[in-house]
Amino acid sequence: MSDYEVTRIGGMDQWRDNFGGFDESRARDGRRVVDHELTMQYIGMTANALVPGEEAGYWHTHSRVEELYVFLDGLGQMGVDDDVVDVEAGTVVRVGQGVYRTWRARPDSPGELRWLCIRAGGEQLPHMPDDSARAPERPMPWSDES
Repeated sequence: MSDYEVTRIGGMDQWRDNFGGFDESRARDGRRVVDHELTMQYIGMTANALVPGEEAGYWHTHSRVEELYVFLDGLGQMGVDDDVVDVEAGTVVRVGQGVYRTWRARPDSPGELRWLCIRAGGEQLPHMPDDSARAPERPMPWSDES
């Protein structure tokens, strides 16, 4: 049996319909904790959507987890310690341990601010992954159907 799982989180226009969090007290509209649905060991991910003008309403920091915010749609801002970073589709923000962060969808955003938050901990990753092995002799799994 291969070690993989599949879940479908829907199109970005459906993310706001989710209600979730890491526990009941931190659940909110527009959040889906994907790592609660899959057997993830070293990384975690949430799919998020805020309506224009909505904000997280809190700051938080991690002592062991690094987060990567990948913004996909809308206009927003992140508070990162003492800085404010403007975010939009294509912006990627890495936030290390011990750094406070918060975010909001700007009131003038043309639509929902949508992003993925990817969390990781554990060992530092090498610049070039050194645990991969290519298999050039293995045939590709798809046919040449047009």
